[in-house]
Amino acid sequence: MTIWTIVAGSVGVVALLGAGTFLLPKTVHVQRQATLSAAPETILALAASSEGYQAFNPYRTSDPDLKITPFGPVSGVGAGFRFDGKEGKGSQTVASVTADSVRYDIDLGAMGRPVQTISTASTPEGTQVVWSMDMDLGFNPVARVFGLFMDGMVGKTFEQGLDNLAAAT
Repeated sequence: MTIWTIVAGSVGVVALLGAGTFLLPKTVHVQRQATLSAAPETILALAASSEGYQAFNPYRTSDPDLKITPFGPVSGVGAGFRFDGKEGKGSQTVASVTADSVRYDIDLGAMGRPVQTISTASTPEGTQVVWSMDMDLGFNPVARVFGLFMDGMVGKTFEQGLDNLAAAT
C-alpha cells in the first residue's frame, strides 16, 4: 500500500463524513413548558419589556457578570438588549407581541439567528407558558452536527428561565 492510497482513502472518508452531515436536520426546534400561577397578561408584560425580561433571564443565573445594554423602546416591538457574557454575545429584540405571545429575533453573529417565542394560555391550573426556539442551520455541516445537541443544551436554559419566571411573578 502506498502513501497515495492512504491519502486518497483518508480524503474519501472525510468527504463521505462531510456529505453525511447534509442528511442531518436543517432546522432545530427546542421547547419547554410550565404551568405558572401568574396571569397571562403579567407574564407577557414582563416578556415584552427589556427590563422585565431581565427579571427571569436564564443567562443571568448562569453568568452573574453578564453585561446587558438595553436599546429601543422600553417595551413592545423594537425593545431589546445587547448581551455579552461567558456564553456568548449578541442581541435580542422583541419582534412581535400578540394577545398570547412574545416573539424575539436573536442575533448571535456567526452562531446564527434563532427565533424564540414565549406563549401563554389560561388553564384551570394556571397559565401554561411555552418557551420555544426555532433555528435554521443552513448548509453549515458543523452547525448541523451541533444542532443534534441543541435540545439538551438550550432546553436546560429554558427550564431555568421558566423557574426564574415563576419566581418573578
